[in-house]
Amino acid sequence: MAEEGFEESLKRLEDIVSRMEKGEMPLEESVKLFEEGIKLTRSLSKQLEEAERRVEILVKDDSIGAKTVPFEPEEGE
Repeated sequence: MAEEGFEESLKRLEDIVSRMEKGEMPLEESVKLFEEGIKLTRSLSKQLEEAERRVEILVKDDSIGAKTVPFEPEEGE
């Protein structure tokens, strides 16, 4: 499976979940979609972890110059 963009992968995963929730597929098709969903979930998780590592805020600290700190969204975001 080629790595797709985050939004495309998320949309595909949502489609798989929706189809599986209906419960109208044969078992073999359900298993195949479940396997695809697991792969997509792992890929999405990896992409989110990579984005989280990249999202940093530079904070001015006079004693050591600039330092990086993890990005933490404000409440309500």
